[in-house]
Amino acid sequence: MKVYSENKKAGFDYEILEKFEAGMVLFGQEVKSIKTGHINLSGSYITLASGEPFLVGVKVPPYQPNNAGADYNEERQKKLLLNKKEIDYLIGKTKVKGFSLIPLKIYENNGRVKLEFGLARGKKKYDKKEKIKKRDVQREVNRELSK
Repeated sequence: MKVYSENKKAGFDYEILEKFEAGMVLFGQEVKSIKTGHINLSGSYITLASGEPFLVGVKVPPYQPNNAGADYNEERQKKLLLNKKEIDYLIGKTKVKGFSLIPLKIYENNGRVKLEFGLARGKKKYDKKEKIKKRDVQREVNRELSK
């Protein structure tokens, strides 16, 4: 399993409650660009518009910029491929206040590009500060033990 992009900020900004895997509807040029690592998940999210999940806010630059068509849109919404049961479950969960669908990573599974996303709840500012404090204390302890 090769990971092409990872949303490292998601673990800090959100509390991930559940993880899901979905396929994506992509054009050939987008697949080639993703497989060369030209994708960024930061600032992206998943919406459920008219009962269908879409990945929004992901920029996939063209594989060969000189050969890209005039109608190529690097910020195009990408449809996610999920079962009807999973879609209904996610619709019910996202209606609860405070829950969001956040992309975590894009990877290859058996030659196909997959998206791992999570059902998440945003962390409060004091939770983030507490996590930073714990990390700093742990770093100091490790530094003292290594001496």
